[in-house]
Amino acid sequence: PDRFVYDPNDPVPSLGGNNLIIARGAFDQRPAEVRDDVLVYSSEVLAGDLEVTGPLRVTLWATTSAVDTDFTAKLVDVYPDGYAQNLQDGMIRARYRDSASNPTLLTPGQAYRYEIDLWATSHVFLAGHQIRIEISSSCFPRFDRNPNTGTPVESESNLVPAAQTILHDAQHPSHITLPVIPR
Repeated sequence: PDRFVYDPNDPVPSLGGNNLIIARGAFDQRPAEVRDDVLVYSSEVLAGDLEVTGPLRVTLWATTSAVDTDFTAKLVDVYPDGYAQNLQDGMIRARYRDSASNPTLLTPGQAYRYEIDLWATSHVFLAGHQIRIEISSSCFPRFDRNPNTGTPVESESNLVPAAQTILHDAQHPSHITLPVIPR
């Protein structure tokens, strides 16, 4: 397992992407990736071009110390010089993991499965590049901070850190689904 602490008092800042509040578009994600509250998973260097076209989804198995929290995922294209370009991102508020209309709080420490929709893309990862996934619990202000308390996000002033554990074993197969197009 991999662990981090999400502190809503110090959220991961949004760097570009699909935003209306701050500058949008492609930005280098390395400033976010060096934070202790961002997990980074990179492929091997690609031997050939790889086209990804269609809907993207991250299946994440995780535990938390909180009764509610968020999990975020970001797809990144890493250039040979290290430039890490954001492509798509998404988040899930844990209380809505099973139903958008019927929220259910978590039992701290219990493993849950989350499906994070990264929407769709059409992108060619070039030979010499890497595919990267970032996992965290915030991307602010693109997504509101979750106070981790289970109360309505918009009215909460008590922000509580949460210990997050990402599971990736045979019983908890966290993964990303990429629609690869043969070339």
